[in-house]
Amino acid sequence: MAERSFHKEVQDLKIGDGEEFRGEGILAVTKALLQSGVAYVGGYQGAPISHLMDVLADAEDILNDLGIHFEASASEAAAGAMLAASVNYPLRGAVTWKSTVGTNVASDALASVASSGVMGGALIIIGEDYGEGSSIMQERSHAFAMKSQIWLLDPRPNLPSIVDMVEKGFELSEASNTPVMLELRIRACHVHGQFTAKQNKKPAFTLREAMENPVRDYDRVVLPPSNFKHEIEKVEHRWPAAVKYIKDNKLNEFLGGYKGKTGIIVQGGLYNTLMRALYILGLADIYGETDIPIYCMNVTYPMVDDEIAGFCLDKKSILIVEEGQPEYIEHYINTVLRRQDIKARIYGKDVLPMAGEYTGQVLTEGLRKFFGLGAQKLLAKTAKPRDAISVKNQQALEKTVPGRPVGFCTGCPERPIFTAMKLVQRKLGNIHVSCDIGCHLFSILPPFNIGNTTMGYGLGWSGASAFNTQSDKRTISIMGDGGFWHNGLTSGVGNAVFNKNDNILVIVDNGYSAATGGQDILSSRALNKTKTTNNPISKAIAGLGIKWQRSVNTYDLGAMTKTLTEALTTSDKGPKVILAQSECMLNRQRREKPIRNKMIKDGKRIVRSRFGVDPDTCTGDHACIRLSGCPSLTIKDNPDPLREDPVAHVNNDCVGCGVCGEVSHAAVLCPSFYRADLIYNPNPWDKFRASLRNIIINSLQARGDKRRAKHSFGEI
Repeated sequence: MAERSFHKEVQDLKIGDGEEFRGEGILAVTKALLQSGVAYVGGYQGAPISHLMDVLADAEDILNDLGIHFEASASEAAAGAMLAASVNYPLRGAVTWKSTVGTNVASDALASVASSGVMGGALIIIGEDYGEGSSIMQERSHAFAMKSQIWLLDPRPNLPSIVDMVEKGFELSEASNTPVMLELRIRACHVHGQFTAKQNKKPAFTLREAMENPVRDYDRVVLPPSNFKHEIEKVEHRWPAAVKYIKDNKLNEFLGGYKGKTGIIVQGGLYNTLMRALYILGLADIYGETDIPIYCMNVTYPMVDDEIAGFCLDKKSILIVEEGQPEYIEHYINTVLRRQDIKARIYGKDVLPMAGEYTGQVLTEGLRKFFGLGAQKLLAKTAKPRDAISVKNQQALEKTVPGRPVGFCTGCPERPIFTAMKLVQRKLGNIHVSCDIGCHLFSILPPFNIGNTTMGYGLGWSGASAFNTQSDKRTISIMGDGGFWHNGLTSGVGNAVFNKNDNILVIVDNGYSAATGGQDILSSRALNKTKTTNNPISKAIAGLGIKWQRSVNTYDLGAMTKTLTEALTTSDKGPKVILAQSECMLNRQRREKPIRNKMIKDGKRIVRSRFGVDPDTCTGDHACIRLSGCPSLTIKDNPDPLREDPVAHVNNDCVGCGVCGEVSHAAVLCPSFYRADLIYNPNPWDKFRASLRNIIINSLQARGDKRRAKHSFGEI
């Protein structure tokens, strides 16, 4: 069950030639693939292209009608290896994944297909996850493209440009026999717009034809001596062919004015942000029209020497807008100009930050510096700058608006796992915890502050493998079920069994690849009409030789604490695995909430549990918050005028998981938590019981008030 359904939107993928397509960036990419006659698509979900995988999954019927094979790959490596189909056959194929980390996983396959070269167009759609909204190490895909000589497209973030680059990407790949990367930043993935559609195409050459007419060409296999020939091919044939296609088809754009001594060279993906900054400075209008000459690089690798030299020839100063470091583009352009003895002064990282996302604010400040150094008169001739948030106001805003670190969702089944760890560490001392990629990585943040390192998806146990030595303590490693099936089965569990590891692995089995949007995996309990699910992790690890394994309901905090303690203290030697099992609450609510709301609307009786805190009983200890951190658990003013400490409070976001109450009782005896059953559309018996309870409560309340009044009168 994915985070978002596109069943309605994918119907627009059927529109034909000349019709107007309106929608989101990822839908436009899918439509472009269909218009390009692609034969197969695959990939692995991850921000910011998770929704592209969801769109492809929801459009599977449309893909099947066109004879397109779609595969939700087990990992980025599996997706990258799919491109092998394009090496010997004129098959167009596309794969997708999350930028740097995904490309790292797929690196062997990509290096091999880049060496072999391709006959059919091979397109790799990269979700370039760089900048302030990223959750990964800050690296760029540019370095990998250079390393393996894979051409890199970086289109302007509007739908016509993106669609054109998808279609041209296949043609560029075929013209130069080289795989092509298309990088899409998060804003490009989710930008809305429209473009004129074309008719969808069935593959000109099908997978079936390839299977029935196999081709073997030793020159395409990456083994000596072929691999040495591949290197020569890259330099002498593929690169020149790519440059010729880029020039002939004008993939890079010359925009803005055509005259002037000052110019800007910008990555295509940053064009919109650049225009916003120019607009703020009064150097462009609301439609993006400007007199400043701009060379927009929709292809950032390979770069075209003639275009660069021609653009810079009559300029005195050039600003290069290149996000991230190292400054690959700036270095290359400086080399081109020096070799051709072009005197233009290059500005780049000397006026713009070396690292970090180039937001509108960052580019505005950088442009001010550039125009102050290289084009002093230009700003003076323009209209007054538009209003923009000043640095002073920005700092004031940061003081006013509190920081909001990421955390587990309300009712998340992973929260009690780390609550249990904190309780265990109170008794047994601090423990080295090796983290993994996934929602469970939020444990490193307050209030848990648990976790020492994270090395990669499915590498939680491998990250602690060096600590497989004699000690009075054991380490704990974390791994999600998504990471387990991605890489952890062999790199983590298999490695631990083989090396007789004596440490502990906690596998968070919540039924989905939850962190990437709730996609089904092998061990999902859901029934999936196109995939095989319900393959228990317990059987997989038993097959690898794990003898000590325990399954625990994560919401049972007592059992979770007891099992962790047992694993840490048992005299049994060998690898130990705890399967912490409960369904992802976000997916559960997505499934159950619409059903419950409909039943309530239809007048059916529904009972829903809610938890709360009695403010008169709460001591203000707040252990519940320190050991839970649930977003629905907050504080409010103490009703007792003689007590200053605020009391705990459960707001209306509560989903009734009950963890906060269990935490309070496990941490310190706390009678303030209560459970209330909310009854919708009560029947006569419910109403009678409620009336009877009210009579009894009112009677007891009146008796208590009378006693207190008598006691107070006696004191007077």
